[in-house]
Amino acid sequence: MTDEGVMSTDLKNRILHVDGDSFFASCEIALDKKLEGRAVWVGGGRRGDGIVIAANRAAKKFGVKTCMPCFEAKRLCPSGVLCHPHYDEYRRISAEMFRVLEEYSPMLVPVSIDEGFLDLSTMDSVVWRNTTPEKYVREISERIAREVKIPVSAGLANSSRLAKLATDAAKPGFLEVKPGDEKEFLKDRSVRELSGIGKNRQRSLAALGALTFGHVTKMPSPLLKQKFGIWGTQLWLFSNGLWNEPLLLEVKDRTTISSNTTLPYDEPDYEAALTFALSEATRLTGQLRREQMQAREMSLTIRFEDFSEAGGTHRFRAPQFLNSVINAHLEEIFRGVMSGQTKMVRQIRIAFWNLERLDTQPTLWGRTDAERWGALDDAANKINKQFGNASLMTGAQLALRALDDTHKNPKAKCPFVPQREMVTKLWGTDADPLAHKGDWEQRLAKVSKQIQFRH
Repeated sequence: MTDEGVMSTDLKNRILHVDGDSFFASCEIALDKKLEGRAVWVGGGRRGDGIVIAANRAAKKFGVKTCMPCFEAKRLCPSGVLCHPHYDEYRRISAEMFRVLEEYSPMLVPVSIDEGFLDLSTMDSVVWRNTTPEKYVREISERIAREVKIPVSAGLANSSRLAKLATDAAKPGFLEVKPGDEKEFLKDRSVRELSGIGKNRQRSLAALGALTFGHVTKMPSPLLKQKFGIWGTQLWLFSNGLWNEPLLLEVKDRTTISSNTTLPYDEPDYEAALTFALSEATRLTGQLRREQMQAREMSLTIRFEDFSEAGGTHRFRAPQFLNSVINAHLEEIFRGVMSGQTKMVRQIRIAFWNLERLDTQPTLWGRTDAERWGALDDAANKINKQFGNASLMTGAQLALRALDDTHKNPKAKCPFVPQREMVTKLWGTDADPLAHKGDWEQRLAKVSKQIQFRH
């Protein structure tokens, strides 16, 4: 970056974003040729007739939208077809699509089941000498349509963020934002289109009068930085077409894992619901172990037949990965939640979060140096207390005793100890010190007589 905060544009990054069009609906058409040319939507819910989770363009022309009840979609488009989801097939088709994409770039970054980014930065000198970006991307799209049987749209720009905006503007088809045209392309587009922008930031920008990227370019960069931090500077650079971002493949550990399952029928048998919850927790725990992760916290939420909910959480003392421990606490939460309930169970949600890398060995002595040394000191004290003060020594202690005989039988230290520990040792309790005052006084008197006898 320069002194003005402008990212260097010496290297012209060219990032391609590829997105499957109405992916779930397109997969259903690929699975059943009879659906070609018809309005199609995929329904969610326990029986696949709850809400619309995907709709193809033919259905959208009738007003069918995602999150719309399926019965409403049928009212808007009586000739349309409702398909129950086939998630295993969607995953298989997704894998086939990415196998095609990875042949066209040395860098492929999948971001969801139906979209990914390709780094085409060096193609102008290696591949595009006898073709153009548009022809190259059209070849990719046609091959996916021919081999995978689904349509895709694409956008090409100098960053992944801008490439995604280009794809949205191109659907269905392809759009390239050529070098130098970034600011012009963005100026009339709403900042709401930027991937990852939240409602709070949208409202804050609107309060400043920034509704479009063009508005952002007219604002002072220091003002945006003061208001939004580094993100404000990035937004200013992006809006001015100066955010020349390379594509990076980052494999990050997940921070949470969850399961949200609507039972096939409202379940009146709570023990059956518990059995399912324990089974699902075991499945999630197995997934964590396969990814070499463990959870610090967990939660269980039960949704009842009337859509009311109840739940609970638990925080483990140390990150946990054992089924026996996790399921024991899950059952405890479940029984606490269901105590006094009479309604049937509709849905069970389980979540693990605050995840950490799985490391089984440190849990034996502690997870930090302080915990490990504390555990070691505690074990050494117990051994010396049981077998004598010289039973376990450090190398320094042993060397010291060898050098000087006076250290073989060291004198007792002054018995100053914390008050609570002293009270406990003398009176046997720290709850009511005076409860054993008489015994303590007799013990002191006995010690006093012994000292007098010695002298």
